[in-house]
Amino acid sequence: MRAPPRKGQVPLDHGTTGTRIGRRRVRTIERVSDNTLGEYLRARRELVRPEDAGLRVTGVRRTPGLRREEVATLAGISADYYLRLEQGRDRNPSAQVLDAIARVFGLDATASAYLRGLADTSGDRRRAAPRLRVERVPSGTLQLIDVVGLPAFLENRAFDVLAANALATALAPGMRAGENRLRTMFLDRSEQERYPDWEDQMGGMVASFRSSIGTDVDDPAITTLVGELSLGSEDFRRLWARHDVRPLAGGTVRMWHPEVGDLELRREKLGIGGTDGQLLVLHHAEPGSPSARALALLGSLAADADGAGAGAADRLRTTSSTSYDLD
Repeated sequence: MRAPPRKGQVPLDHGTTGTRIGRRRVRTIERVSDNTLGEYLRARRELVRPEDAGLRVTGVRRTPGLRREEVATLAGISADYYLRLEQGRDRNPSAQVLDAIARVFGLDATASAYLRGLADTSGDRRRAAPRLRVERVPSGTLQLIDVVGLPAFLENRAFDVLAANALATALAPGMRAGENRLRTMFLDRSEQERYPDWEDQMGGMVASFRSSIGTDVDDPAITTLVGELSLGSEDFRRLWARHDVRPLAGGTVRMWHPEVGDLELRREKLGIGGTDGQLLVLHHAEPGSPSARALALLGSLAADADGAGAGAADRLRTTSSTSYDLD
């Protein structure tokens, strides 16, 4: 079996444009703060190197990244006002102020939009208890998953797998209805072994998760999941504390399967209309390639194992962590 991936620094910087950031010791967050805007500002500030912001560095700096007064000067605001923003004493910055801070931090369009979203909600966060809701999958999407002939599964905004076909589960056991993709990727060593580039992919996955949930970081299901992962994975704690965000998009993924060997696949993520952010995730290979032949072989093996098995409707699950209503 392929040796498990080695631990190491994740060489990714999602949510910035051209700003190099260094590795630092992260703090374990034990509870969800109501100062999400301030936490984001502090996390991004500590990741920006002064020289990348055009500042001359002299002597020994005790502060990681930029100092608060440096951010204020570069953004054209007072140091006291920026301090109030980080401490949560002022939660209604103007769009101009947010844009200026985003430029100082080198945020891209996705991260800038996330910053504005935090400012829009931080002053009026809803505290009503969530009501139970069953996540529903459109019947047409369910049928498509069953007949598409490619590894396919449906995930919600929290990366819970709501439905999956047999080929997806054969490709990776974590692509199974009822599983959570983040949980399996960070806590299941056997799942990690399926991804030779596991270390490189996890930074992007966490950044996409933060973008997916948006400002709902205090939802009970999200809080529970983040707490579980923070306790069980140092890698997740480090990546989550960076507050990186990136768009939910597909890309190329390298995988390894114990029966068919190495595969290089394209992963597509398609939004499902009329749902609360559900995504249909499909894996496919370049026609005629070794990966296409390996995927076809896996399909034959999965069909033999499935026999006269159940259709997609019988494989559908909903998880308790996503059965809530915030209306």
